[in-house]
Amino acid sequence: MKTTPFNLACFCFTFLLITACSTQKDDSKEHLIFRYNEVANITTLDPAFARNKENIWGTNQIYNSLTQLDSDLNIQPDIAKSWHTSEDLLTYTFNLRNDVKFHKHAEFKTPDSTRQVIASDFTHSFNRLLDPNVASPGSWVLDKVESYKAVNDTTFQIKLKKPFPAFLGLLSMRYCSVVPHEITSFYESEFRRNPIGTGPFYFKAWDENTKLVLRKNPLYYEKDEHGNQLPYLEAVNITFLPDKQSEFSLFIQGKLDLMNDIESSFKDELLTPLGELQPKYQEKIILEKNPFLNSIYIGYYLGPKNSPIKYKNFRKAINYGFDRNTMVTYLRNGIGTPATSGFIPNGIEGFNAQEGYKYNTEKAKKHLKEYILET
Repeated sequence: MKTTPFNLACFCFTFLLITACSTQKDDSKEHLIFRYNEVANITTLDPAFARNKENIWGTNQIYNSLTQLDSDLNIQPDIAKSWHTSEDLLTYTFNLRNDVKFHKHAEFKTPDSTRQVIASDFTHSFNRLLDPNVASPGSWVLDKVESYKAVNDTTFQIKLKKPFPAFLGLLSMRYCSVVPHEITSFYESEFRRNPIGTGPFYFKAWDENTKLVLRKNPLYYEKDEHGNQLPYLEAVNITFLPDKQSEFSLFIQGKLDLMNDIESSFKDELLTPLGELQPKYQEKIILEKNPFLNSIYIGYYLGPKNSPIKYKNFRKAINYGFDRNTMVTYLRNGIGTPATSGFIPNGIEGFNAQEGYKYNTEKAKKHLKEYILET
């Protein structure tokens, strides 16, 4: 069976956060603990296996890479404070920060139980990514790499097989995180639940399928624009309730700080048909809508040889006959961007606002008549 898709909407990823306003002084640090639930569970804290959203979110707090992406998906420095590319676009030379340290662990065997990240740590991390004994699903990110080496402690160099403009973006993926050889060698396969990285939070405790706790890394190197050390939070507390209804209940009670999705069973409880918060929640919940690269479409069966779907004018008539704006409003409570500009969503290279099918009953009728004439 074959189907032909046409795009309806590129939906948004929606965050809900509870805010509490109080005039009383809070001397505890409870307000500095960020709490969220991960319905799909976290299966590993080893970045070499960060292939899905839940594992990526968890490891994002623990590790850093050479580069990172900002909120607009622009490539920014991370452990590599700068880099330059050769004229033939094959060789990337990264200049590393000299103030990045790993989370503390006794296996470092130093007076302060940590050490500085150096270029050879990236050599080890990339070797591990390609090691068949590790069997990382992320080895593909280095498919276009010819070689890599540590030139000295603060210079790391990568040579590509051929020019690849998206390469710096790939290096920001969690797969390419730096990990220390002392710890991966010590724990081997159990590194998945004994992670040591350089990120803003370090691993504290993990009761699998129940709760994961990360604590603030006092050694973290990043600062905000005012010179304050990051992170601001003291801890991240992640629970693993598999039931979305239970998660929603805890969220409404103020026992969770974030929900990253809206289940259809309670979307009307939270949102108006236009996608705004219901009045009773406007004082306690902040609704944020951020682009998420996900497309939802309807596919139709091409059918036998004499099927009308085989004819281009008939398919155009169907496309012009769908009001995508109304569908997003009433089927998704306004959570989404109508796909009126073709199959490629806004945010991906190739998007063209002039292309696509906007709701137009006259054009739908025109193409339907043309289909009737040609058959």
